Amino acid sequence: MASREEAVPVIRTGVSRLARRLRAERPDHALTANAVGVLAHLHRHGPSTPGAVAAAEHQRPQSLTRTYAELAARGLISRTAGDRDRRESVLAITPAGRRALGADMALRDAWLEGALESLTDAEVEIVRIAAELMDRLAGTTSGRTA
Repeated sequence: MASREEAVPVIRTGVSRLARRLRAERPDHALTANAVGVLAHLHRHGPSTPGAVAAAEHQRPQSLTRTYAELAARGLISRTAGDRDRRESVLAITPAGRRALGADMALRDAWLEGALESLTDAEVEIVRIAAELMDRLAGTTSGRTA
């Protein structure tokens, strides 16, 4: 069994290559990565403030200002005043946003489903479990110890 130190570059390389390949499967007119991240967050978690979305995406709110504006202009998200603080806006995915997100994911899902055909059923299950663990790792605040 490999040590954690030996596993790190293998995991990083595999995740990076798969992420690049999935990005390559998106057509030129597809949503940006930031737009997909915002829509996916709103789809999974429901209405959120711009700051909450940015924090969940590990970005600064200013970095997503243009993305929020473009998504709103395209009718993919709505922006309303907050209940507690009318100065704060709340973002929500619209039905058109759900359709756009679904279409964007469908292209990559189709490629991935085809790619998984080269694996055994046991290997597919291992990859599924590994993906759940990587999603959990992505949600950690820090892997460093003091």
